[in-house]
Amino acid sequence: MSVTTPERTARMNELREMIAEVLEVEPEEMTETSLFIEDHDADSLRAIEILARLEKTYRVEIPQEELATMVNLEAIYAAVATRLDWQG
Repeated sequence: MSVTTPERTARMNELREMIAEVLEVEPEEMTETSLFIEDHDADSLRAIEILARLEKTYRVEIPQEELATMVNLEAIYAAVATRLDWQG
């Protein structure tokens, strides 16, 4: 795991809020490593909705094939950070 910076923390919290809304859970219930399917009862439709929101909010394209690897908040952060060249 990378070093936590204020910028990374802010971005992670923004992602947490967005994903918690889609999964209909409280943001506090979601950790960086809690699994969307196993811990938060996500299904494929919610996964696609998360992907659509990420693409719209951050103006990035993430192939649907990557959904299988985007299993938790940490993995989603990594997917977006790679495309936006976020440091930290």
